[in-house]
Amino acid sequence: MNNKVTRNLKYEIELENMQFQYLLGFLLVIVGFVIYIQKEKYNESKRAGEAFIKAYELQHKIRTKITRIFNTSGPRIRYGPEFGRVIPNFIHQALNDENITVFGDGSQTRSFTYVVDEIEGFFKILGTDKAIGEVINLGNNKQYTILELAKKIIEITNSNSKITYQPLPIDDPRNRSPILEKANSLLNWRPTTPLEEGLKKTIAWFKDIEQENGV
Repeated sequence: MNNKVTRNLKYEIELENMQFQYLLGFLLVIVGFVIYIQKEKYNESKRAGEAFIKAYELQHKIRTKITRIFNTSGPRIRYGPEFGRVIPNFIHQALNDENITVFGDGSQTRSFTYVVDEIEGFFKILGTDKAIGEVINLGNNKQYTILELAKKIIEITNSNSKITYQPLPIDDPRNRSPILEKANSLLNWRPTTPLEEGLKKTIAWFKDIEQENGV
């Protein structure tokens, strides 16, 4: 009887240890996931959105079309640190002769899509069945460094702004440029507005709106 009690007690202790280890492992996974999401929350939120759409497409037989946009620029796009939009931020700083903040050494590259080109792409996606079930990039695959962009905006605005440098965030991608094969083949779409032309139109709008607001 004592041996049986001892064996049962030993088994219960081992079971509790296993349960504790599983619980600890699960908590560590959750903590790791939360830390990862905090660093990658922007990218992960977009991936999650696409996953939800595809799930509804498969489960409920819904006709879906997914569009990925890349660094839209143009009039009526707001500036501010909460939005993280480099062109509106740089333009606002340049028009007010404020220091233009570049993260890292400015060698990271981005591609910029003028809003009119992007809207034309959206209309083409809406107007064709070829896009059903597809994930299509709308963007511009011509890349510029952030430092090039800052200098170009200073030049166009004839600003007295100086470029200042801040540490590069750890989750800041070195390059970001879309692959446009689907947009070309399915939509016969490609961006047509050069960066400088788009910047001049955007800067003109910012000048008007900031004069109206007395900024």
